[in-house]
Amino acid sequence: MPEIEIKKDESFEAALRRFKRQIEQEGILKEVRERKHYEKPSERRRKRQKRRR
Repeated sequence: MPEIEIKKDESFEAALRRFKRQIEQEGILKEVRERKHYEKPSERRRKRQKRRR
């Protein structure tokens, strides 16, 4: 679980941007999007083959 410490005199918006950047770098957001809907194994294979081309 990513954590950030809010620095002294740092705005909430700046801390939120740092948190979002950290989540993006760790790939958590991508994984959440992939798990949002169930994909049958055959659909996953089709997508992988499409990306390879």
